[in-house]
Amino acid sequence: MGKLEEAKEILKALGMPKPQYNDRSAFTFLSLAGIKEDDSWSNASANLMRIVDMMNFMAEHYGKIYKPNTRETIRKDTIHQFVDGAIAFRNEDDEGRATNSPKYSYRLTDEVLELIRTYGTDEWENKLKDWLESHETLVEKYTQIREMTMIPVQVNGEDLQFSPGKHNELQKAIIEEFAPRFAPGSEVLYVGDTEKKDLIKNREKLQELGVRITDHDKLPDIVLYREDKNWLYFIEAVTSVGPVSVKRMIEIQDMLENCKCGIIYVTAFLDMSGENGFKKFIDQIAWETEIWVADNPDHMIHLNGDRFLGPR
Repeated sequence: MGKLEEAKEILKALGMPKPQYNDRSAFTFLSLAGIKEDDSWSNASANLMRIVDMMNFMAEHYGKIYKPNTRETIRKDTIHQFVDGAIAFRNEDDEGRATNSPKYSYRLTDEVLELIRTYGTDEWENKLKDWLESHETLVEKYTQIREMTMIPVQVNGEDLQFSPGKHNELQKAIIEEFAPRFAPGSEVLYVGDTEKKDLIKNREKLQELGVRITDHDKLPDIVLYREDKNWLYFIEAVTSVGPVSVKRMIEIQDMLENCKCGIIYVTAFLDMSGENGFKKFIDQIAWETEIWVADNPDHMIHLNGDRFLGPR
């Protein structure tokens, strides 16, 4: 039996659902363990790897070449399940990054590493039995570790949690700092999380307001609705890419053919001059839009001096 099939057998024994002991997940598991075709499982090692590193390992040692856009599939359909099942965990030093950042890294848990080093030996069955008996406790342990880094946020009066990362820190600031100042009384109709794209998505209200929603819609990071003025705020939270450029305005306007609301476009930043701050993107931001910077929450920058905040 080759290493790919052995990895599938291990993942199945660990209780992974069928989609998580397919070829893709088995190659991912081999990469995290640093196991090549001729290696013994006793040589499995703890390797802190980005998804691109895993894909490079698969290509170099197994000749398995995935297209670059497969990175997101590996993250969503393999790594997340490994993390949820206490098979792998996220690097604690990456806490400040968004979980969909290509720089985010993962490694096998110590408990799984100790177990798989016994695969193919007389110890395997007993060690596997012990692991399975303690599995729920391990899931709870690693869940608590993750929850310690979650970002609490109140959305529409409901207490929610964002996954850790600068992008979600900025989204929290938009909801809790920007909205009370510049969109008082507004309702969050849409906000995504780096792990859950549609954390809040009020499709019914958006469609009622004339926003065309499809399965492939191009909603910005946050959509607010201020009923007293009938204003919709389309807000991009920028920590790496994606300000309200002319292209983004056109994409959003394509969704608003039947919308009678006043439309306000906002690009939000954590700071003015940091690595991905306002100054880096100023030449990309469209005229007749607004800019808000979280570390100066009481102020707005208006890209046109003819009026203050309001629909154009």
